[in-house]
Amino acid sequence: MESTPVARIPKPKWLRVKLPTGENYKMVRSLVDEHKLHTICESGNCPNMGECWGEGTATFMILGNICTRSCGFCAVATGKPLEADPMEPLRVARSIQLMKVKHAVITSVDRDDLSDGGANIWADTIRAVRRISPGTTMETLIPDFMGKWDNLQIVIDAAPDIVSHNLETVRRLTKQVRIQAKYDRSLEVLRRLKQAGMKTKSGVMLGLGESEDEVLETIDDLAGVGVDVLTLGQYLQPTPKHLPVAEFVTPEKFAEYKEIALSKGFRFVESGPLVRSSYHAEKHIF
Repeated sequence: MESTPVARIPKPKWLRVKLPTGENYKMVRSLVDEHKLHTICESGNCPNMGECWGEGTATFMILGNICTRSCGFCAVATGKPLEADPMEPLRVARSIQLMKVKHAVITSVDRDDLSDGGANIWADTIRAVRRISPGTTMETLIPDFMGKWDNLQIVIDAAPDIVSHNLETVRRLTKQVRIQAKYDRSLEVLRRLKQAGMKTKSGVMLGLGESEDEVLETIDDLAGVGVDVLTLGQYLQPTPKHLPVAEFVTPEKFAEYKEIALSKGFRFVESGPLVRSSYHAEKHIF
């Protein structure tokens, strides 16, 4: 007996986006195409690509494009990664310089296969960008390094402008959404970053089946470890093989969560259906 496929919820009108325009966007677009540069903005089909590129912000992924983890929400390929490339930090820094990026967001796949979790490539990339494009500010969206705190310290020592680590979802759904991750381990990453004097940021996706009380608990947990910047956005299913959308959260509910989060002491809160973790990242440097 064949199982009945789960019906997909149609996207509401508030998830429509305008086509990207503007001279700065066109300039970045032509540089990316001409030099075959790689950005998460494109590979992730981000709805805010035009707005961010127009503001001089772009997101780059390091440590290859094959992840050792298999999160239920993420479209990045899972498997055995290639060896880490020691020349990658230089290539990323030159790309940032070439694109005249004012604010770079750098993220990576999880590299649980490496003894340092990729921390030294992370540090080399931060230092290369600072050397080659000194006018560019940086946000680093880092993994949890499997709770190996010496590896986290390598990134801290490189001193990016802001360090982000996404909690992604509420405690109850973590095992389903972030299969190899742990909710409390991620909170500990953020706590240690704050204790080391870093400016910290985290993001949560909504619409995966969480309750309102669970969202509020998550906001409290992130406030409790001193997170400075919070992003709340709508989960969108990247392919039919990934977790389905359980709910499309309304813009009004996102606005309500923003007011609640601001009352908890966060410096910045970006909350809306189209918000992604790097949305308005250039405004989060303080």
